Amino acid sequence: MPAIKPGLWQFESDRSVDGRKAPDMNERLKTLPPAARQRMEALMKQHGIDTGGGGTRICMTRESLDQGRWHETSPRCRVDFGARSASAWKWRSVCTQPQSTSEGEAIFHSPESYTIASSTTVMLKGQSRTSTNIVRMKWTGADCGDVKPLQIKPRS
Repeated sequence: MPAIKPGLWQFESDRSVDGRKAPDMNERLKTLPPAARQRMEALMKQHGIDTGGGGTRICMTRESLDQGRWHETSPRCRVDFGARSASAWKWRSVCTQPQSTSEGEAIFHSPESYTIASSTTVMLKGQSRTSTNIVRMKWTGADCGDVKPLQIKPRS
């Protein structure tokens, strides 16, 4: 388990696809028609992702951190961890649907701050696309308020 605190976390991400900057989640939501945006925000909130209040927030409970599920991906992926220390974790994953490979690293700056950098290459319709993502996580407090705990499906 990483040495991070349970509670409410706010995050920002910078993503690019094939070298071109991609809009962040909040920017993409703004482009949806109002009814579609409300449906998407409600669906995300059901799964523990809140986009209101000036940023994207998630609630990570002690249970989800203890179970090591805070970093899981799809059951169609196999994750192999490389080096793990108190300050950094490295991994590589291979997924079957869609066919993709990823490499990433989480750097734990403190119990209240960490950064994840990842690169993913995916095959879609016979074409390879590479995306990079940098996610900066900041702990905002122990009380999650009305944000539900992040819903992560266990691996099958």
